Amino acid sequence: MARLGDLERSVMDVLWSADDWLTARDVAARLDHERDLAYTTVLTVLERLERKGFVRRQRAARAHRYAAVDSRETVVAEAMLEALGTADDRGSALVRFVGSVSAEEAEILRRALEPAGADSADPQSADPQSADGDTNEAGVPGTAAPGIAAHDGSAAAAADDSTGAPGDDPATAP
Repeated sequence: MARLGDLERSVMDVLWSADDWLTARDVAARLDHERDLAYTTVLTVLERLERKGFVRRQRAARAHRYAAVDSRETVVAEAMLEALGTADDRGSALVRFVGSVSAEEAEILRRALEPAGADSADPQSADPQSADGDTNEAGVPGTAAPGIAAHDGSAAAAADDSTGAPGDDPATAP
């Protein structure tokens, strides 16, 4: 996936916040940029974004109208996956990422990783190996409660919050 420059990101922010298709003039008028941009500059940026696959264009009378191809969340998720793909050790990168998120974000990740129909009221029921409370869902010792793991076992759980930086404890390393 191609990366966005600052001006491209500003244009995408306008398109993501729009309820409908916008002309280049509409985008230029809505841009909150530190300098006034010429209509032709905005048009050039929109054309580049179309070539990169971020924007779609449709003919409307004499002008073209533009809309984002994907939602902001889809683009962010794809960028995260692309960044993860560059890591030599995906598990370690995931552990460090999970260690840097807020408690609310960790809970969102935890819920997203639960298999459909899992009893979230009883965390022990999701994995029989965790019945003794000494292992997480991936079977890594010493990280039962705060761990987040992929259910296919491909990534290790997050390090225990009390051990310092994620991944510092060899027992919790991927």
